[in-house]
Amino acid sequence: MEPRPQTTRPALFRRLARAGTAVMCAIALFVSSLPQPAQAQGLGGSIIRDAEIEGLLRDYMLPIYRAAGVDAGAVEIVLINSKVFNAFVADGRRIFVNIGVLLDAKTPNEVIGVLAHETGHIAGGHLARLRQRLDSMQTMAIVAMLLGAGAIAGAAAGGGLNNGSGGAAIGAAMAPQEMMRRTLLSYQRAEEQAADRAAVNYLTKTGQSAKGMLITFKRFADQTAFSQRFIDPYAQSHPMPQDRIANLEDLAKKSPYYDKLDAPALQARHDLMRAKLVGFVDGLQGVGRRYPMTDQSLPARYARAIATYRSASLTSAISQIDGLIAGQPQNPWFQELKGQAYLENGRAADAIPPLRRAIALAPNATLIRTMLGQALVASGSTRDSDAAISELVRATARDSKNADGFRQLALAYARKGKIPEADLASAQAAFASGDFGTARQIAERAKTGFKRGTPGWLKADDIASYTPQKMN
Repeated sequence: MEPRPQTTRPALFRRLARAGTAVMCAIALFVSSLPQPAQAQGLGGSIIRDAEIEGLLRDYMLPIYRAAGVDAGAVEIVLINSKVFNAFVADGRRIFVNIGVLLDAKTPNEVIGVLAHETGHIAGGHLARLRQRLDSMQTMAIVAMLLGAGAIAGAAAGGGLNNGSGGAAIGAAMAPQEMMRRTLLSYQRAEEQAADRAAVNYLTKTGQSAKGMLITFKRFADQTAFSQRFIDPYAQSHPMPQDRIANLEDLAKKSPYYDKLDAPALQARHDLMRAKLVGFVDGLQGVGRRYPMTDQSLPARYARAIATYRSASLTSAISQIDGLIAGQPQNPWFQELKGQAYLENGRAADAIPPLRRAIALAPNATLIRTMLGQALVASGSTRDSDAAISELVRATARDSKNADGFRQLALAYARKGKIPEADLASAQAAFASGDFGTARQIAERAKTGFKRGTPGWLKADDIASYTPQKMN
């Protein structure tokens, strides 16, 4: 509701004006003490998309979602390119996971435990309740600051800000803020504990151990062992590590599945996933430290092949990848890697056959289909442009957030001279990237190329008329 203009100010507001500096300090200190949005915790790096990793995490979490009563199709796991061990829920439908979680976790169970905890926040509606709590506390803050401001104003009118009574008045104004801050943090600690309990319950329901979750929190405790001596336990948004571990250990060991290990096939996929991340993120030197040449395991060879194609000889890399394929000819991710190595080294035509084989082995992997479309576009053949459009339309239809897929689709349409379709795909790419202003601008242009009421016109109109929802 818009504020109404006021011609005369009540006496309280006149007093507030005289004590404005002190009140603004109080407001600033109160706001700075509130928890920041979850997005701020881990979005400094870029988002990572990978079909193999996303598929593995989906397989990890489907049983957990069922146990929690959460619609798996409504939850998105977003990978952040940060080595800090962190995962968090942003809005009740997205779990953000730093790759540091995947790199540090030696078993699938450790990752599943972390994500089960975040699912507990979603199933428990903790974010919605936190927003309600913030709303109520903001109202309390206004009342408290107005009352405190009255005392400050009274002290100012009597010259008390210079004689000591002003300090007492400011202290009176600030005391409620500290009380409310600690009340809110206490509420958050309770929600964290509730999510821990929920996670153990989901793991037990699905016949899995909570030991991995316990290992994770023990790792946190080791990292903070020294600093805990100086921490005020009532000024934290999470339970103190030693308390959390004690509570978790008690719950976890009551489960009949406490000593149950992950299935060997799942562990093998987990090891390959970690090796893939090391190969892409750490390069040859990092791979050498984690996987010395004496290590001839499949994960070690996977990591070396990735790092080699990215920073050394393509010929050597292809030889290594062919060795991987010979060992596991039905593994789509090794075929994908071969295609990606060729594509990123300017050999698009050579990338097409292994990417086609990868799609045959993993037909629902939209990111591989997108890469195949990119290779078909980059090959320069007009005939391949038709195939590229077919592949990219299928990929983006299944994944509306696939900005790269829409960009490649725009190029394929442009090569065919289909400019309205190219504009629409460009608008969809901008929209999927969150650039709504650019998306609207291009969509308006695309509308002029379609007959009114046709599917293309309607899609463009939806984007052109879209208004982002404001966060409360």
